Amino acid sequence: MSQDNIFREVDEELRSERMRTLWRRFGPYVIGAAVAVVLVVAVNEGWSWWRNSTAAQASDEYYAALKLADGGDLAGAQAELTKIEGQGGGYATLAKFKQAALLAKDGKKSEAVAAYDALASGESNVRLRELALVLAGNLLVDTGTLNDVEQRVGSLNTTDSPLRNSAREAIGLAQYKAGDLAGAKATFDAIMTDPIAPRELQNRAELYIAQIVAEGGAAAATVAADTPAPAADAAAAPAAEAPAAQAPATEAPAAADAPAADAPAAESANPLANSSSMMQMMTPAPQAPAEQPAATTEPATPAQAPATAN
Repeated sequence: MSQDNIFREVDEELRSERMRTLWRRFGPYVIGAAVAVVLVVAVNEGWSWWRNSTAAQASDEYYAALKLADGGDLAGAQAELTKIEGQGGGYATLAKFKQAALLAKDGKKSEAVAAYDALASGESNVRLRELALVLAGNLLVDTGTLNDVEQRVGSLNTTDSPLRNSAREAIGLAQYKAGDLAGAKATFDAIMTDPIAPRELQNRAELYIAQIVAEGGAAAATVAADTPAPAADAAAAPAAEAPAAQAPATEAPAAADAPAADAPAAESANPLANSSSMMQMMTPAPQAPAEQPAATTEPATPAQAPATAN
């Protein structure tokens, strides 16, 4: 038993020596890794706290700038937004968009378009770049040409672009301004037939189409009204001359034929005038019985003829 105890003690001593050797070799690395994990967690928590604090401050400053803009102090709002831009983050991007919008509100549309162009070329987010292009295109509808608008939003007028209908609206308005009514109507029709187009945008497109159709219909009606007028006058002239040539032939029919000669001219000139002329022609009809006494006296002559024969 004593030998077993001796072997056990020796074995335990060897194990302890082996563990001490391993710890001396790898202990510093284990301690370093533990310290690194603690430092990473601490840095991450500190960074999150600083970012949230900065975002909260930027949020307060951003809404303060909005209040200044709503109150009419555009210069003060621009100064606050410029301060937010230097802080970076999401509110910095919002501040850039708001600055461009305030420039447009202040009447500086060319500067606003330049600001939107800078956002479209400098932002890393694709959707934000597309939004900047659409906003620039909307401003250029009034201040630019159709080519200027198409340069900004023409690439968005595709079936796979989520902002295609907004781009179509800007292009359609620019086409309407340029006088291309057919092209503008086709563009607005594309909005009406798009199943994902917002209802509000479709309502505006419907109004645009109604305006275009109304303008086209008015132009066609003007041309149609002007074209038959010479033909009506030409038809009225021979009709008026024909009774004049027949006037010496008879006396009573001349007066009766004169209204008939005027009636075709009125009919061809205006349908409503035709209705009134026919009503005028129908009104003398009750006077016909007044002329009958001359005819009723004539049968008395045959009645007297037998008396003379007798």
